[in-house]
Amino acid sequence: MNTPAFPLPAAARLRIVLVGTQHPGNIGAAARALKTMGLARLVLVAPEQFPSDEALRRAAGADDLLAEAGVVATLAEAVADCHYVLGCTARSRRVQLEEFEPRQAAVQAVEMAAEGEVALVFGRERTGLTNEELQLCHAAVHIPANPEYSSLNLAAAVQVLAYELRLALREHAPPAMTENRHPDEVPASHAQLEGFFAQLGQTLDEIDFHKGRTPDSAMRKLRRLFLRAHPSEQEVRLLRGILADAQRMARLADGRT
Repeated sequence: MNTPAFPLPAAARLRIVLVGTQHPGNIGAAARALKTMGLARLVLVAPEQFPSDEALRRAAGADDLLAEAGVVATLAEAVADCHYVLGCTARSRRVQLEEFEPRQAAVQAVEMAAEGEVALVFGRERTGLTNEELQLCHAAVHIPANPEYSSLNLAAAVQVLAYELRLALREHAPPAMTENRHPDEVPASHAQLEGFFAQLGQTLDEIDFHKGRTPDSAMRKLRRLFLRAHPSEQEVRLLRGILADAQRMARLADGRT
């Protein structure tokens, strides 16, 4: 039986990001997992060994994905143009995120791909994603493995999510994005949101919002609030304009210019 072809725009807006991969064979096996499920975008963040002959061997014909894979230094760079980021994690963390199982995550990712770029992020083999890296994600994905033996190989985890993405693309594929959308309809990119969060943190410091308390808890909660809202580019510009005025008034109150 022939399977329907994927609408290219939907699959093309989904990327798999591997962070700090320690074993090059896992990179090759991940590329193979993606290609078998009709996905093609792989981004590597600070891999310990790449390029690698072992990665090529384990790719087993998915050499083109390795050749075209992006290699960057930080997760922030890997997802800078994304408007939705899912972080795969094996356990609960101090960073509180909405959590999906793979099937839910795949449907959410494919639906979000109707608006712009989407990333699914996988961490290091031994330690996964750091709390700081998870803070860059909108939500978490947890594979409900056997609790008595939950050690899932990185490439196997990628295969699970890639399979669910394939199903979701067949059943929930979004339409192609229109080029001339109203500014209110263009979602803010990850880089734009990070710029806003940096300015928000500065503003809260300048107006003495924390009053000697550590800012970490408040900023984590504010990040979750704004990430859930999925603001548009225009809305982020509006918020940053408000923050700029608040900063200006704080400086005037302090006798600064």
